[in-house]
Amino acid sequence: MKSNFKTIINSETPVLVDFFAEWCGPCKALAPILTEVKKELGDTIKIVKIDVDKNQPLANQYQVRGVPTMLLFKNGEQVWRQSGVLQKNEIITIINSN
Repeated sequence: MKSNFKTIINSETPVLVDFFAEWCGPCKALAPILTEVKKELGDTIKIVKIDVDKNQPLANQYQVRGVPTMLLFKNGEQVWRQSGVLQKNEIITIINSN
């Protein structure tokens, strides 16, 4: 998973990574918001969901302590990070301003 992940985030297209867990209520609330973000931004963003329970080494590497945690990567560099649920417009503003 790790080398695959590196390939994914080393993209010219910004990549929003959503670290989530199946048992997490706020994660379930964030899922449809991210679907809306993808609908609005289309091919200008990639959204990748990472299940922390199935990908512990990756979650540890990025020091994900709580879910949901979103990280935004541009050309492999982390440019933004936040835990918790944000609204669609907030997420779009962040993506467009980084």
